[in-house]
Amino acid sequence: MSRARIETVDALRSLYPPPVGPSAKKVMPSLEKHSRRFLELCPFLVLATAGDASPKGDPPGFVRVLDDKTILIPDRVGNNRVDSMQNVLADPRVALLCFLPGLNETLRINGRAEITADPELLAPSAVRGKAPKTGLVVHIDEVFMHCANAVLRAHLWDPAHHIDRAQFPPIGQVYADHIGRSEEGEAIEKLYAATHNDAVLY
Repeated sequence: MSRARIETVDALRSLYPPPVGPSAKKVMPSLEKHSRRFLELCPFLVLATAGDASPKGDPPGFVRVLDDKTILIPDRVGNNRVDSMQNVLADPRVALLCFLPGLNETLRINGRAEITADPELLAPSAVRGKAPKTGLVVHIDEVFMHCANAVLRAHLWDPAHHIDRAQFPPIGQVYADHIGRSEEGEAIEKLYAATHNDAVLY
């Protein structure tokens, strides 16, 4: 254990004074016109639950605003791990980090989630005529815009800093190595490629 380990809020605040100005006042208890517009344009977010962070992506507007305090995130067919939903059943606290490609600022939402299988509520989230089996209804506690610094430092949207795909092995090979079947990498890659192709059809 590090002798410099920080274990109290007071010790932490001795290094980081409390925020002042807009940073201290930007947190809102509900959505307003700018956060609503951000969600209308948003095709991608990261959902954090207790013990898990999961990417969620769909056409812009897939996060549906039910009212200023409530949003719905549809769950699409995937690998059936349902890690996030199992976590929500144990602890409803969630946090969202929402991205707009090309925009350096992000939108953060903190709240509590519940799982719904209500057909009427999920029907408007149908894609290609198929409604999701379930969705997460998030009851908002906090919402605020996050500054651009992290995305700017990462050069996230700058093509000049995008890596050559050849620098990292195909995901099928990665999975094959993880499960001890490296000789099946090509077959697994084809399987996942078919899944990915289906995902981008809409």
